[in-house]
Amino acid sequence: QVQLVESGGGLVQAGGSLRLSCAASGRTFSSYGMGWFRQAPGKEREFVAAISWSGGSTLYADSVKGRFTISRDNAKNTVYLQMNSLKPEDTAVYYCAARWRNEPSTRAPQYNYWGQGTQVTVSS
Repeated sequence: QVQLVESGGGLVQAGGSLRLSCAASGRTFSSYGMGWFRQAPGKEREFVAAISWSGGSTLYADSVKGRFTISRDNAKNTVYLQMNSLKPEDTAVYYCAARWRNEPSTRAPQYNYWGQGTQVTVSS
């Protein structure tokens, strides 16, 4: 069993930056592929970024490519999402997710564990 706890969300002006963190419990964190998803009001949950167990492989949604960076520290059981040049359309609840497979995935159903989410609000 894996428990995920996100932190780092908040209110920021357009053009600003935030770094989200996701702390995971469990001894086998380094075996999991990890991902970030987001859900805006009235919209479906969408993929943001994902990373392999080693950190050597990453995937990004086109909408965040070049602005967001996903990384992980297996010694700290933590995955990060550095978000730069934020836009109002980035406003959403951001969720961290873990999957039993090593490689990253863009598909939410392929993730086995989810955090409770952290709110990110970008003002114009």
